[in-house]
Amino acid sequence: MKEYERKGLLERVEREGATVGASIPEEITVQGQDIDLREFVFEIKRRDTVPPGERDRVEQAKTNLRRERLQRKQRLEEGDITHEEGERLVESIIGIDRALNALESLGGTNLEAEEKAKEAADQKRWMSFLQKALGKKDASKRSRL
Repeated sequence: MKEYERKGLLERVEREGATVGASIPEEITVQGQDIDLREFVFEIKRRDTVPPGERDRVEQAKTNLRRERLQRKQRLEEGDITHEEGERLVESIIGIDRALNALESLGGTNLEAEEKAKEAADQKRWMSFLQKALGKKDASKRSRL
């Protein structure tokens, strides 16, 4: 494969809207194991939230998919491959990205709750700081309420 072809394929992988219209692969080999990726993603997505017993499974799947994506991208960057093999790699990487996007969008409500909790804690620390800076007495007692 020529270098300009490789750069074009890598650009497609990194394009922000690359996953728009892309489909999740039916089956993919990750770490030497065949996975029915589309079925897995749709099974998890059917639920509104990920049950506690499934969270570890989903997190492990995301980790494995990220690792596989990285390996395929490195093969595209450094491997001695044909343009056709590169095209197949790009399609599989975009499919992995699509699956990762779907799996990462599952925890939206939990992420929102975490963000609100962080904001509340930040506001509480800020108010405590202001009270101390302005010389208000018992600032530390009020900030613990």
